[in-house]
Parts: sequence; structure tokens; C-alpha cells
Amino acid sequence: MELLAGKTIIITGASSGIGRAAATLFAANGAAVVLAARRGTALEQLARQIADAGGRAVWLAGDVCQESFAKALVALAMDSYGGLDAAFNNAGTMGPLGSTTALERADWQRTLDTNLTAMFLAAKYQVPALLRGGAGSLIFTSTFVGHTAGFAGAAAYAASKSGIIGLTQALASEFGPQGLRVNALLPGGTDTPMAHEMNGSPEALAQVARMHALKRIAEPRELAAAAMFLASDQSSFMTGAAMLVDGGVSIHRG
Repeated sequence: MELLAGKTIIITGASSGIGRAAATLFAANGAAVVLAARRGTALEQLARQIADAGGRAVWLAGDVCQESFAKALVALAMDSYGGLDAAFNNAGTMGPLGSTTALERADWQRTLDTNLTAMFLAAKYQVPALLRGGAGSLIFTSTFVGHTAGFAGAAAYAASKSGIIGLTQALASEFGPQGLRVNALLPGGTDTPMAHEMNGSPEALAQVARMHALKRIAEPRELAAAAMFLASDQSSFMTGAAMLVDGGVSIHRG
């Protein structure tokens, strides 16, 4: 059974990691996907791969921090496929890590712009399109950092990502009466370029893995499967949730 048959879904941060895995999985399950990221070459390659496998994909390269790009993505979905049924707003950045008192304001602002303001801009244009299609599902990628755990040296990342949970709850309350579902996906450690950027050695990655109850980090496809659940009708009574898919890192103390 194709869980997303007939659905049109925007995916940001689609060029690598969780976003790329979601694009491939969603398309294989019947969705027409609208791919977004900065790197056009990677998006074009991914869209061709999806098409070669019998799926449907269009792409647009740009900066999620730009309001014009958020608007253009929705227009591309409407022009290409006639509507919008779900959006997986997954693009994000770790931002500079280190002492909070040494953090430059410009770096703080850039991290908030990418991780939080971009989510507001996405919702600003995606929500009306989703409602025109009879509601649907809006998904944001957050994290357990700043929600169930504090990490020293990650103030901008934690503040911006935890802010997504507040945005999720506000949107779920505001548009729930119209049938729109809004949820946040909170991954644990995942084998993505961002994880390797934060933990630059095999030893560091092994230490992160030990923090999880499952004693490993996730494959991107595992988070993509969770996002597919939120995008599908199987999560039809789920909204306003901060859904932990974190390998037990939030509860493990051993």
C-alpha cells in the first residue's frame, strides 16, 4: 500500500541527510514531491533519480530564509501538481558552537533565521495552500536539544530548535478547527552531514551513540519513515505534538 498516494508534499533540506531520505521514501510511496535546498545540482540529481524509479519530483534551489523562496515553493507545488497536501520543513543549521558569551550576534541571528524564522515563513505560505486542499499535514524538524536535554555551547541551536515546538503548538491550535495538523519531529543523533560536522571524529560519534538507549545513532531513512507517518493519514488524530524519534537519548542515563 502506498501511504502517500495522490499527495503533493514539499520537502526542504532535501539535498542530503533526512530530507533526501524523505524525498526518496515519500516518492516511492506515491507522493509527488517538491524538493528544496540550496544546492541545485544535488536537487536535480535527486529529482532525476526519483523519476527514474517511476516517481514524480520537481525542484527549486534557494534560501529558506528568504520569504520570496517560501512563496515560490508553494507556487511550484500548485503549478506542477495542482495543490498541496503536506510539507516537511526540514532544512536547518547547527550554527557556530562554543561559549555563549563569545557568540557573535550575527551568528546567533543567522541560526535563528535558518532554524526558526524560515519555519514561520514556510507556514505563512504553506498553510493557506494546505487549507485550500482541505487541510493536511505540516511538519517541522526540531530536536531533543533544548527540549529534553541541554548541551553546553549550543545556545543558538537549542533556542532556535526549541522555538519550533512553540510555533508548532500555536499553529496546531490556530488551524486545528479547520482540520490542519501540525507536528514537530524531534530526532536524536542521526548519521547526517550535520552530525559529522558537530562530531568530527569516529570517537566523537561513538560517544554520541553511547548516549542513546539503543546505543547507536539513526539512519536518515528511520527519521524519514517517522516523517512519512506524520504526513500520512495514519496520523490523522495527531497534532501539536513534539514527537521524539531519538533512540532513547531523552530518557537514558547510563
